[in-house]
Amino acid sequence: MNIHEYQAKAILKSFGAPVAEGIAVFTPEEAENAARQLPGPVFVVKTQIHAGGRGKGRFKELGPDSAGGVRLAHSPDEVKAHAAEMLGNTLVTKQTGDAGKQVNRLYIEDGADIARELYLSLLVDRTTGRIAFVASTEGGMDIEAVAEETPDKILTLPIDPATGVTDANAAALADALKLDEPAKSEAMALFKTLYGAFTEKDMSLLEINPLIVLKDGHIRVLDAKVSFDGNAVFRHDDIAALRDETEEDAKEIEASKHDLSYVALDGDIGCMVNGAGLAMATMDIIKLYGAEPANFLDVGGGASTEKVTAAFKIITADPNVKGILVNIFGGIMRCDIIAEGVVTAVKEVGLQVPLVVRLEGTNVDKGKQIINESGLNVIAADDLDDAAQKIVKAVNG
Repeated sequence: MNIHEYQAKAILKSFGAPVAEGIAVFTPEEAENAARQLPGPVFVVKTQIHAGGRGKGRFKELGPDSAGGVRLAHSPDEVKAHAAEMLGNTLVTKQTGDAGKQVNRLYIEDGADIARELYLSLLVDRTTGRIAFVASTEGGMDIEAVAEETPDKILTLPIDPATGVTDANAAALADALKLDEPAKSEAMALFKTLYGAFTEKDMSLLEINPLIVLKDGHIRVLDAKVSFDGNAVFRHDDIAALRDETEEDAKEIEASKHDLSYVALDGDIGCMVNGAGLAMATMDIIKLYGAEPANFLDVGGGASTEKVTAAFKIITADPNVKGILVNIFGGIMRCDIIAEGVVTAVKEVGLQVPLVVRLEGTNVDKGKQIINESGLNVIAADDLDDAAQKIVKAVNG
């Protein structure tokens, strides 16, 4: 689960992290009033969407040369003017893709006199099974570019969960960031604060890019991106309340209501599979034969007819889907349950695109019988390779 920058900063501030004053707004008038409440004289107007690269983005409605989604202003009137241009328009960044995201809220923040920009993040390092810090002196840049071009400028430091962040860990991170006093002492305290926030709130990512050193020598969290472990959100009502469903794919929201593992993609072949590994293999073989999957969808091992019906409806609700591949290996999941779900769904929503079904495993003969006797225009497949070739051929005419 992702949240907005201003929400992330509020959480970090509650743990004691140094964060500038700022106010979230939803209208140009609110933006102007917010600026009048901040110290100034420089203000930062920041779009709030669940995507990075906002400063380098462009607004689709304003043309390719439009200013980005993070702008400086020197008066409340200028803040209002920026807000009027941003709100309601679509910001396109590297992370949003060409579709972009509509800007529905802004964060008006007090400006900062920046001396240095640093990179700092915490994540779950699956190679060590521990939470790890990633630190670099190259803040304000894409960390992927830094890793590719100057990997020696990145320190990755796993933390022992038995001790948490030790003084030695904090000193190593401060040294990697080449900090002098008072920034060094402040940062060493901040590392422990961030680790505490990460573990207490069940975060999966905490990225500060940049962490800045001000001209007076102190540090400040200038930007913050936080994601939470979705499986742990039930323990945090305060975090669940921060969810902004307008930033999420409607199909993914609907899938979550039925406990389906669904991720929308950019292709045109809808996939319904049981098992994450088989779903990945299905997507791969579709690409092998020259097409693109429209989604990742794992109905799980214990799905009911109702769950399968819901999954099929979600796939057909995607206007980009030009064909559907159902690929089921019946282990825990029985093939007849899948078949009943598919038949029920098709009868409810209709079938406007080619449908290829490959069934194998428990009750496979019964499942095939249900499909064959349904009267549906379904293309049967013998195995995964056959299924992939048939759906790609059907979609391509």
